[in-house]
Amino acid sequence: MTKARELFDASIQDAEDLLAHFDSQSKPPPKNAEVLKRAGLVMALTAWETYVEDLIHEVTIGRHLGDAGHAEKFMHARLQEELKRFHNPTSDKTRKLFLDYVGLDVTQHWKWSNFVQSSSKETLDQLLSKRGDIVHRSKLPDDGGPSKPHPVKREDLAKAIRFLRGLVDATDKALSV
Repeated sequence: MTKARELFDASIQDAEDLLAHFDSQSKPPPKNAEVLKRAGLVMALTAWETYVEDLIHEVTIGRHLGDAGHAEKFMHARLQEELKRFHNPTSDKTRKLFLDYVGLDVTQHWKWSNFVQSSSKETLDQLLSKRGDIVHRSKLPDDGGPSKPHPVKREDLAKAIRFLRGLVDATDKALSV
């Protein structure tokens, strides 16, 4: 198990705790409890983003640069710059990052249970799109019409957490160090 995986397991716990807190609310939950599901999805996907960043660092240059040559130091500096701009780890961005720095298309390994590569990539990209929507437009003003459905249902968050755990399992197996 990679160190990045260990840190992911600790980070995803925040999303699980938020889901448990939502579940502990009275039924039906108060309107302000919806923020727990949105925050849970943001935390879950942030755990994924951090995992990708930590893993690429771990498998490339995370050990030590004391006797590194010019090429290794250049790669380290280039990776650090790239990670500063790596804010939305879609399947394509993650694929490119690992291809460029490790020479491996990690998305080829995103297969488990009911997921094949294409559905894994699509699910990840949809979740990241939803994260962007809820972060930048978490609550739309009520226009007086029928109430709009909440952007994150309870089961959506539970499925997202399970999916991200499976995705990290598959990625970690592909890049075991």
